[in-house]
Amino acid sequence: MKKLAQEFKEFIMRGNVLDMAVGVIIATAFGAITTALINNILMPFIAWIFGAQDMSALNVTLRPEVLDESGEVVQEALVLGFGTFLGAIINFLLVALVVFAIVKAFNKAREAAESLKKKEEPEEEAPAEPAPTAEELLTEIRDLLKEKQ
Repeated sequence: MKKLAQEFKEFIMRGNVLDMAVGVIIATAFGAITTALINNILMPFIAWIFGAQDMSALNVTLRPEVLDESGEVVQEALVLGFGTFLGAIINFLLVALVVFAIVKAFNKAREAAESLKKKEEPEEEAPAEPAPTAEELLTEIRDLLKEKQ
């Protein structure tokens, strides 16, 4: 059991898992922001454009609800929720746009960092030929003297 607990601890402490956890937390917070933006700013504006009080006015009722004598609902209404669907589409497009902008900015920053790193790294020069030894120099001098004679 201790070995299993140790393995689990090592798994949790790895960088990828921690990065993923931070990403999920930030995504949840970002989801709340986009939902508030959609529900409180964009959807009322779209409803105003269509001349409706709210987006539920864009829904189509296929079957109205059935009430009994006491006013309790016996059968729920059957409604096509176009307003809700439109809100989900706008929410998706907004989130996709933000994710695209983040990925684009990340890629641009990574390219800039790589180009900066390439500028800082000295270019590797071709290995210089090793200096001739004294014996090689003397042999070369001897050969040149022989040629002159």
